[in-house]
Amino acid sequence: MNETTTATPTSVIVEADPDKRAPEPLRLVQQFVNSAEPDEDLDEMTTPAELHAWLSARDMADEDSEISEADLRRALDVREGLRAVLFTHNGGERDADAIVQLERAAGAAALRASFPAEGDPGLVPARDGVNGALAALLAIVAAASADGSWRRLKACADPECRWAFYDHSRNRSGRWCSMATCGNQHKARNFRERSRAAGA
Repeated sequence: MNETTTATPTSVIVEADPDKRAPEPLRLVQQFVNSAEPDEDLDEMTTPAELHAWLSARDMADEDSEISEADLRRALDVREGLRAVLFTHNGGERDADAIVQLERAAGAAALRASFPAEGDPGLVPARDGVNGALAALLAIVAAASADGSWRRLKACADPECRWAFYDHSRNRSGRWCSMATCGNQHKARNFRERSRAAGA
């Protein structure tokens, strides 16, 4: 994948390159999904403390918030469920189990309608803690679905990568998190397979 990495005391914040970043606030959902790199066996959320650090760095958790193992499991179910959905945005096969887990975890992340004195009505978290943070992410997803940007957030077509990227192309034809890495690797594999077939 194609990324910029910045070290922090508690984790490694991995950010897509500027030409692959989603617009705000959908970028936060992209960062959440990309807190793990399946093909590199890297994960910023392996413990409740790491989840707390990730949320705190984005003002989504108080310093004294307590996060349990159950909270961590729900967060990971949401993250990997979202990754599974983003893979379908790129033509990938639907992972029904991951999406069932996403919907189950989302059930605890309640949203409510808010009617501020200024601005438009919107959905806001109805709970605090991790459930509130997850609800905030899902509210962003709902708003992005309404404005059409959600379908442009995709997971890389390489099933071993599945890095989340935003497809800025006019015709929404982007398939790879990076043409220089996953795209070229795909081309090289196809070339080798064609060469073997021709030799046979």
